[in-house]
Amino acid sequence: MASLIDLIGNTPMVEIKKLNPNPKVRIFAKLEGNNPGGSVKDRASLNMIRSAIERGDIKPGTKLIEATSGNTGIALAMIARLFDLEIELVMPSNSTRERTLTMEAFGAKVTLLEGIELCRDYAEEKAATGEYFLLNQFANPDNYMAHVKTTGPEIWHDTEGKITHFVSAMGTTGTIMGCSRYLKEQNANVQIVGCQPVEGSSIPGIRRWPEEYLPKIFDAKRVDRVMDISQEEATQMARQMAKVEGVFAGMSSGGALSAAVRLAQELEEGLIVFICCDRGDRYLSSELFG
Repeated sequence: MASLIDLIGNTPMVEIKKLNPNPKVRIFAKLEGNNPGGSVKDRASLNMIRSAIERGDIKPGTKLIEATSGNTGIALAMIARLFDLEIELVMPSNSTRERTLTMEAFGAKVTLLEGIELCRDYAEEKAATGEYFLLNQFANPDNYMAHVKTTGPEIWHDTEGKITHFVSAMGTTGTIMGCSRYLKEQNANVQIVGCQPVEGSSIPGIRRWPEEYLPKIFDAKRVDRVMDISQEEATQMARQMAKVEGVFAGMSSGGALSAAVRLAQELEEGLIVFICCDRGDRYLSSELFG
């Protein structure tokens, strides 16, 4: 009988056919919304908490704190509960109500502040008092190592090593950093493509960080190409993905598919895998599907 932790990872891939503009290129969505917490962040959250416990950084009674834009917070709230740990999650005040309610349903304390940068500063200040342990997904190698251990190998196995391009949104950059490490070790010719919002666009899960807040785990050399995605483009593609392909996901997944489609138009042939990082029901109170 599997525990909840055993259900994290080994997510399915589904082929995107109707929205694919090039019959000589195959596009696959890695459905991370099928994780028990509903997003790709289940992987990193489990690895950050479990690795810290194994090192002795987290002990019984340790209080955790983390800044998050949403999906990591939900995953951490769920996994902290499994290890009987208290957690405070610090989140931008414009996050959807579903996210806050989900975190609170798992027993987490949620603090809402203006903007993710302020949330990160607040979490670091509270951790500096010594009363909390900061997981710090933006600088924690356990974030990307989750994808070296699980996501990358799954993609390689499920494509029978035929993947030519990997596409991912860039937020904390843990997913793209870990998958890049693993996939490039298998085949240095696999192209790693990151997505970031164009100036002035707001896409949950995809960030264009100010230099002082750039995640410390990010290594630009591990990304072969960065594609800029507009908010409108990501929104429309997320809607199309649901209506045409039957894949219900959030705006960052729409952004990643936009990049994959654009890429497919440029290629003579290939096999593209993109991370479909969460489920669309997390955005029903927003204007995404309105």
